[in-house]
Amino acid sequence: MTETSAADAIRSGRTALGIEFGSTRIKACLVDADNPADVLAVGGFEWENSFDDGRWTYALDEVWTGLAAAYAELKTDAEQRHGVSPATIGAIGVSAMMHGYLAFDADNELLVPFRTWRNTSTGPAAAELTNLFGVNIPLRWSIAHLHQAVLDAEDHVRDIRFVTTLAGYVHWRLTGRRVLGVGDASGMFPIDPTTGTYDADMVSAYDSLAEGRLPAPLVELLPDVLAAGVDAGGLTTEGAALLDPTGALAPGIPFCPPEGDAGTGMVATNSVSPRTGNVSAGTSIFAMVVLERPLAQVHHELDVVTTPAGDPVAMVHCNNGASELAAWANMFGRFAEAAGTPLAADAVYEVLFREALEAEPDAGGLLAYNYLAGEPIAGLDAGRPLVVRTPDSRPTLGNFARAQLYAVFGTLSLGMRVLRGERVAVDTMYAHGGMFRTARVAQRFLAAAIDAPVAVAATASEGGAWGIAVLAAYLDAADAPLDAYLADHVFTATGFETVAPDPDDLVGYATYLTRYEAGLAIEHAAVAAL
Repeated sequence: MTETSAADAIRSGRTALGIEFGSTRIKACLVDADNPADVLAVGGFEWENSFDDGRWTYALDEVWTGLAAAYAELKTDAEQRHGVSPATIGAIGVSAMMHGYLAFDADNELLVPFRTWRNTSTGPAAAELTNLFGVNIPLRWSIAHLHQAVLDAEDHVRDIRFVTTLAGYVHWRLTGRRVLGVGDASGMFPIDPTTGTYDADMVSAYDSLAEGRLPAPLVELLPDVLAAGVDAGGLTTEGAALLDPTGALAPGIPFCPPEGDAGTGMVATNSVSPRTGNVSAGTSIFAMVVLERPLAQVHHELDVVTTPAGDPVAMVHCNNGASELAAWANMFGRFAEAAGTPLAADAVYEVLFREALEAEPDAGGLLAYNYLAGEPIAGLDAGRPLVVRTPDSRPTLGNFARAQLYAVFGTLSLGMRVLRGERVAVDTMYAHGGMFRTARVAQRFLAAAIDAPVAVAATASEGGAWGIAVLAAYLDAADAPLDAYLADHVFTATGFETVAPDPDDLVGYATYLTRYEAGLAIEHAAVAAL
């Protein structure tokens, strides 16, 4: 795309804006609506969750501070790159971390602080609902959070009038519509694939279970469910002021349904058709595989959600991803600075990743756990990051770096093993997330961890913000199925680099994973002791 055509697209509003609230960064991504693979401008804002009163949360004030800051940075980027700042936009989409619990009263006031997907205090509720529905209800799902509040007889329950996710909340404040994309909604409550909305039999079963303990039937408390491509409202005057406090952005811009990060990750990797799958790595790490048939059994390691179009997907979700790796990278960066040789963050990762490539295939006997939070797949309701080694192990920098990278994928491997036992076929796994910016390193180790080819696109580090921008652009092309739209209009010129599992890595990783499973006893002991 030429600078002139990019400027014309921005000036005329032939664009789509994607906004994603990730676990560490709020990102804004503006694309050409006619050619969504062309990223015109980006912006961002760093934020962090906090652990308050025993729960992981984010301050909602920072949602709006961060949103405005990310959009302001995008405007500056557009001006610097193309000489024009957007006064209008063709369509907007909002994405955010899935699951969690935001409950509001009749006056639209938040009743309790936002409870994120990272919380693991919902075990009794999740177990009871799994038994009631006959499908796995993970601890992080919104219905598990709601039912745990019911079981605990929390005071706020009687005042609940609306429950939603983070993406649903932001969309509601910007448009006035209480809706949710089907992919995000599938992490609130099970979806019936034939109707594309909440499973009616399960809703009825829950209403019977919670009778007299909730102020209204469940469906009256949840957002309406919309599939990709459906008009989900327009930017209100109040919403425009939240997004762009300068007043330069006019209201009335259409919105696509708000989606979760899992759905936008599927879009960003062109993996919305059966036999496709993707891995998203950030604060958490999860794999999504589009199903050809229902799972044969209920597994606590797997839950069934949907694509943004409503097709069933098996999800392996791990609470702990690359945060511990980032903590070590920060420490090594500080060491370089203290030694008089400061390195940029990306350069620190480059050194560690290249050292890991030269390390022993099993990480030299080292063992690492990245558990900052609880990890349900591993049976842990809390986490303690650990590095463990035997006296005869080899603690080189490369082995240490490889052990930390393997740790990012360890729990995911356990869940993917269950999926293979269900004979779920996947031709290639597509990966995205910042850790894949260093070419062929994390990608290669992931291929060994899941024993499948892994493909990474040039847009891998843009992730869900770009994915939701694509879904916003899809509003004007929703007469075509989503998978056809992606194939014909988005990924026609996008190249993927695919790495097959290395035989030595496969053997080394298998040795590491055996050690990893045995060492979970150490992790349990650490949680009990510290």
